[in-house]
Amino acid sequence: MKKKYIYAILSILFFSTLAFSQQKQERQIQKIDKKFNKFAYIDAQKILQKVAQEGYRSKDLFQKLGDSYYFNADYINSNVWYAELMIDYINDVTPEYYFRYAQSLKSVQRYDESDQMMSKFYASKGKDSRAERYQNQPDYLRAINFQSGRYKVKNIKANSAYSDFGPAYYGKELVFASSRDTGLVAKRVHQWNEKPFLDLYKGKVKEKSKEVVDVEKFNSKLNTKFHESNAVFTKDLKTVYFTRNNYNLGKYKKDDNGTNRLKIYKSVLKDNGKWSNAKSISLNNDQYSLAHPALSPDDKKLYFSSDMPGGYGLSDIYEVTIAEDGSLGKPRNLGASINTEGSENFPFISKSGDLYFSSNGHIGLGGLDLYVTSLDELGNVGAIVNLGEPANTPQDDFSFIVNEDDKTGYFSSNRTGGKGDDDIYKFIQLEYVKEKCEIIITGVVTDKSSGEVLPNAQVTLFDSNNAIVETVVVGPKANYEFVVECDKNYFLRGDKETYNSAEELITTPAISETINVPLQLEKTIRKAKIGEDLGKILNLNPIYFDFDKYNIRYDASVELAKVIAVMKEYPTMKIDVRSHTDSRGNDNYNEILSDNRAKSTVKYIISKGIGKERLTGKGYGEKQPVNKCINDVPCSEEEHQLNRRSEFIILEY
Repeated sequence: MKKKYIYAILSILFFSTLAFSQQKQERQIQKIDKKFNKFAYIDAQKILQKVAQEGYRSKDLFQKLGDSYYFNADYINSNVWYAELMIDYINDVTPEYYFRYAQSLKSVQRYDESDQMMSKFYASKGKDSRAERYQNQPDYLRAINFQSGRYKVKNIKANSAYSDFGPAYYGKELVFASSRDTGLVAKRVHQWNEKPFLDLYKGKVKEKSKEVVDVEKFNSKLNTKFHESNAVFTKDLKTVYFTRNNYNLGKYKKDDNGTNRLKIYKSVLKDNGKWSNAKSISLNNDQYSLAHPALSPDDKKLYFSSDMPGGYGLSDIYEVTIAEDGSLGKPRNLGASINTEGSENFPFISKSGDLYFSSNGHIGLGGLDLYVTSLDELGNVGAIVNLGEPANTPQDDFSFIVNEDDKTGYFSSNRTGGKGDDDIYKFIQLEYVKEKCEIIITGVVTDKSSGEVLPNAQVTLFDSNNAIVETVVVGPKANYEFVVECDKNYFLRGDKETYNSAEELITTPAISETINVPLQLEKTIRKAKIGEDLGKILNLNPIYFDFDKYNIRYDASVELAKVIAVMKEYPTMKIDVRSHTDSRGNDNYNEILSDNRAKSTVKYIISKGIGKERLTGKGYGEKQPVNKCINDVPCSEEEHQLNRRSEFIILEY
């Protein structure tokens, strides 16, 4: 089987690849019923060649001839017919033909001309905005869907009917915030709430199930009558940073506008096993908030969110170096690639150095969504990746932590179906998110007419230089899958014996996602039954007449030449020409006009050497519409056009 491209073109005719001779065809025909079960095997490529050899020229004719070779990887011959196409119609073809001609030109080593066609191709694609739409306005829902399914998520049993969120690893225990013993449901707005009664709790983590049991308050010295939440511990578990309202040692402070801000506090585990009094870190300020502390894997950097002056939005994520003596350096905003005009908060740094955070400024499913990015040694940020569903929902999803050793973790969400306002969810990571931009092209190969799947079909992936990237033979379900790069041009081609090829051009977007590209193949040889419309079998273009006339126009003669070629191929075939009009105009006049057009068509075919005894013709006016468009029924021009048709019904052969 030849190596082939992809994309089903709108109208590829039927090309002969059968190995048996005309005599075998005739013997087979004789064995079949002479009426409705009788077939003719029509080689459309052969018919088109005969029409072209007689001197007819049309855009459709040259496109189909070029395609007939191109889809069989015969680029030398496709070049011949595409060249004819470009002579007359270079400014009147769809952009794909510039590309096909460019590829065909390469087959004869006319590289300069090929490059010119490629330039025209890309310029035309920009005008129809397809590539630009994917590159500049990617379909974010598809991108999120690409990442979806990488986590298995479940609500933990330890959640209360109130607010539980902000999990943190503490050895074999989990520390989190909860309002469970307050009798109040604390409503969190974005990154925090301004109500009291959130305390730090801890519970033991079961090794296998990851459920949290034996929940109790973390420490009476660190918990106050105001909010405490979002703790993080150093690797030796002897230092904790956590968030609290601006309240310490009995002093409750407000900013100049009377708002009590959030601050990060630090406590150290003393030799007697007790925690020291919490101290405000040096970066805190009464005029703005610091919250949601996180530590780098080596405990040398502290990350947090803040609305301090100079940021990009409502709250930004910062990092600061922790000196050997525990003092803090100057905070650094992580920049515009992470921080937006919205809220970025709840940072967490994994063992491998990935930064997980929540945001309502990046494109997501709604509310706060969970994202991940890589941080290098210099703190440079990589691609921002939405974690997809079910980690994210249209509600708030935040405060993500993960143990990369066993691929489990926890996060918080107020999604539908939880126990309380905010709940903690456990998860198993089934697959890593694709931080590198990556596209999955997938689809199913089917018979275009029947819709049945086509096992054992071959699907080939080509790059923009016509080089084969990968070839697969599909299995019983006829599905295929390729992993390709972003922001590239590729071509898929489906092949199967006795079928025409199907090809599709794909410009991959600049963001990871899955693209579904079904491949529909048409039979190479079409069976023509008695009673069928030869026009449909040949995929004829409409036979147009000038207004109120019935003389054969040149464009109609090109289409009729195909019918004539078939009748010459089958010298005993008889055809009934049927002409129809739409419902507009006088009924009797339409019948007369259509009858004249049918007879004019018959007369034209006879003039080209077809015996008159093989042809009949009649006009039916508006009596046989194919849709609702009868008298006094409002219809569009397109709907009326469906009724203005010519049929070439096979009566005998």
